[in-house]
Amino acid sequence: MHAMENEAQFKEVSGENSAPAIIVSNLVKSFGPQRVLDGISFEVRRGETLAILGRSGTGKSVTLRILVGLEPPDEGNASVLGVDMNGASAREIDDARKQMGFLFQHAALYDSLTVAENVAFPLVHHRRDLNAQQRTDRVHELLAEVGLEGHGKKMPSDISGGMQKRVGLARALALDPVVLLLDEPTAGLDPISSAEIDQLVMKLQKEYNLASIVVTHDMVSARTIATRIALMDEGKIVIEGSYEELQQSKERIVMEFLQRDLEQV
Repeated sequence: MHAMENEAQFKEVSGENSAPAIIVSNLVKSFGPQRVLDGISFEVRRGETLAILGRSGTGKSVTLRILVGLEPPDEGNASVLGVDMNGASAREIDDARKQMGFLFQHAALYDSLTVAENVAFPLVHHRRDLNAQQRTDRVHELLAEVGLEGHGKKMPSDISGGMQKRVGLARALALDPVVLLLDEPTAGLDPISSAEIDQLVMKLQKEYNLASIVVTHDMVSARTIATRIALMDEGKIVIEGSYEELQQSKERIVMEFLQRDLEQV
């Protein structure tokens, strides 16, 4: 696909029309004898946050890896901003990735870089049109966006887990993405820090009008930030809908997650 066509495609998906930014269709993925994805399908538009819940090993994080082109599916398709992340060329996938922000489960910051250098990393590698001062200004903006003004010179080891997640979010937003993928953004955090991350995610979603997917095992977080919730079990999506719609379900796995939610309140 020509670069100009790519740009037009991104603009079409990014606009006010109803074209989904993310389309997952009948994804199947196995590792040896274990089928971790068994024909899942969903769509996400800009302004929406889909929370994917499930026990460990149910394929939640594998779904994200397929969406960023790090893992090929055995069957089915994963399209991001009109690009088939399995069938497209390396350049097309790279162009799509520049429109995506990704927060890894443990923030995945570079230990040898300062907070500011971590946030600047995507700008250094993908925004050659910016000079050093412009990059510095952009990093300051991003750190302010996530409430970390004045922390740019610190090392990741000098800040808390919650602050590391904020740095990861700032880095994910560095290239002004259309799509945001969050893998367990509140994992390992205390309830107060988790709530702060949830509020920050909602704030950023509103400001950037993102198409977001949040993988989590935390129903409290999911019902706080998500437009829709998809609950996975044994490689399938058991139910997809609003929190209120999940409350009407009589599925055992759904009721278990809802009960856990009530116990956390």
